[in-house]
Amino acid sequence: MAPDKEKIKSQLRENIETVVFVIVMVIVIRFFLGEIRWIPSASMHPTLIEGDRVFVERLSRFFTTPERGDIMVFYPPFEEIKTDPVSIFARLTGFFCKDIAYIKRVVGMPGDKLEIKKDFSGEYHVFINDKALDEPYILSDADYIPCSGEMYCGPMKIPTGHYFMMGDNRGNSQDSRFWGLLPKERFIGRAVVLFWPLNRMDYFERPSY
Repeated sequence: MAPDKEKIKSQLRENIETVVFVIVMVIVIRFFLGEIRWIPSASMHPTLIEGDRVFVERLSRFFTTPERGDIMVFYPPFEEIKTDPVSIFARLTGFFCKDIAYIKRVVGMPGDKLEIKKDFSGEYHVFINDKALDEPYILSDADYIPCSGEMYCGPMKIPTGHYFMMGDNRGNSQDSRFWGLLPKERFIGRAVVLFWPLNRMDYFERPSY
């Protein structure tokens, strides 16, 4: 084989090996460690606003389950998760992935009795086991989407392996009130750091209830 052809073949093999290595490392990092997510909507105001970038860790899911107050990224229960090779590859690498993911806060835990209702002042609150939940992170106690018969406002007992998710902007969030409980298998990871823009950098500590 001519030297030029041998050189081209060697360079091509090296390029392919580099691409394969990069793809494998992207998959390993995204699947085991975490990924970056962009916030597209106002449903988590004031904690997150449109355009924020957050780091979503995925390591803890191998050892623990989400806890109340965690900000989680997940596939909503009505979203079909395709299992063909192209969709799986896109999901693992993030390349051209079209899956719809939400970001909300864990409010109701397995075993909780949950109800969303007005208190004596006319403001809506989340009641867990008949006690109003103290939620200083929400946008407003007064700005709530009123519960209706078509919504999941309880009272309900949350079964094992399911969670009730809500946005911090209770007046503008499509969450468990509209589509019901979230199976734990739908979780992607936990948002831990807001790293962009720099003037909004923050670490999300779990609230103390």
